[in-house]
Amino acid sequence: MKPARVRLGDLSVGFVHCLVSALQHKGVAADDLLRQFRLDATRLALPRERLSIPRYMRLGHSAIALCGDPALGLEMGRHSHISQTGLAGITAAQAPTLREAARTLIRFEPLYAHNYRGQSSFSEDAGGAWMSFYSISPYNDFNRFVVDSVLAGWHQQLGGLLPGGLKLDKVEIEFTAPSYAERYEQCFACPVEFGAAHNRLRLSCASLEQQIAQHCPSTWHQLLELADHELEQLTRTRSLRERVTHLLGPMLHGREPELEEVARKLALPSWTLRRKLAEEGTQFRTLLNETRRDLAMAYIRDTELSFGEIAYLLGFASAEAFQRAFKRWSGQTPGEFRRHQRLQQAMS
Repeated sequence: MKPARVRLGDLSVGFVHCLVSALQHKGVAADDLLRQFRLDATRLALPRERLSIPRYMRLGHSAIALCGDPALGLEMGRHSHISQTGLAGITAAQAPTLREAARTLIRFEPLYAHNYRGQSSFSEDAGGAWMSFYSISPYNDFNRFVVDSVLAGWHQQLGGLLPGGLKLDKVEIEFTAPSYAERYEQCFACPVEFGAAHNRLRLSCASLEQQIAQHCPSTWHQLLELADHELEQLTRTRSLRERVTHLLGPMLHGREPELEEVARKLALPSWTLRRKLAEEGTQFRTLLNETRRDLAMAYIRDTELSFGEIAYLLGFASAEAFQRAFKRWSGQTPGEFRRHQRLQQAMS
């Protein structure tokens, strides 16, 4: 059986620092937790070191168990600094206005975080803008903490660039109100809607137009050049096969994508896509099956999602169809594969 090549995503180890600060603020030492997750000072200082999203979720879950506060993600946001997002954050801090700072954080998000299934967005309209964060649903104790920490982090990071902080108009959360729901309005100081269609912050036009006092035009443009170069290096792909695989993951959500859809996203005629894939020695159906297989293994190994939920995320018509396909791919049932992976993780 070939190992899964697709990763669910990763993020900079810089995010660990705000978790440690939040625990320390509660009087809880994080040393043993960091040792458990092999996050020593040397690793936390590496410039491009990443932590997989599943491992980050397990780290957060363990930290919540350690301090007993299910709202730890919100507390992490309060202890975050824009510099913890690396070059993207340093560049955003030199923007002329809050609008450009928010755009910069989202535009260069791949430099500090990557989610294979989707990405954050910044969408403007006549009344302001939404900053939206994508998270895998359904929600549980592992991924609610990620949404909390990201949204509260954005609020703190952008607010830190303004003398009076950032006033939000509204916050929307996809999951239903958790046991600590009252903590959200305390954190964001604005109305919060649960069970919404997105995870996002609402910024007014007045907020977006605020100028950032530390802006220096020459430094701003120099940092933009550096960030653009880093992004180009990071996102450069070597083959059409890789580009197709990159597109397939986000499209696998309750349905099976068609070749024609992928061709449109690549701005290619469908017959050209078929021909070019054949020249690389593969076919669209082969890539679709390989992507499903690799994602299935990653979901089973690295998340707590049920097999029915995984089947939906991979576009299968039923859990039974998914289980048959997985047994064909791996020689094991999903349950056998998960038990084997958990045993290996416990022994490592």
